[in-house]
Amino acid sequence: MCYTIWYKNHDLKRGVKMGLDTVILAIIIGTLAAIVYSLRILVLLERRIARMDENIEKMTHVIAKQEIQILNEEKRIEEEEQKILGKRKKK
Repeated sequence: MCYTIWYKNHDLKRGVKMGLDTVILAIIIGTLAAIVYSLRILVLLERRIARMDENIEKMTHVIAKQEIQILNEEKRIEEEEQKILGKRKKK
């Protein structure tokens, strides 16, 4: 009888320890899974931001080209204006 009580108590202690180990292991695995998931989200956000950055760069190039065209047109208009004013002064 004494042996069976000791055996049952030993099994009970072993089961509690194994249960606690399982819980701790589950917490660690869950934490690691959360870290991996958050890294995945960060990578996706980084890719999205990179695409936005590329689009902004493309728009900037288009605006720069248009600005150069406007400056050239403005310069041409000023030169024509100077020619017209120069002809008026000669008369």
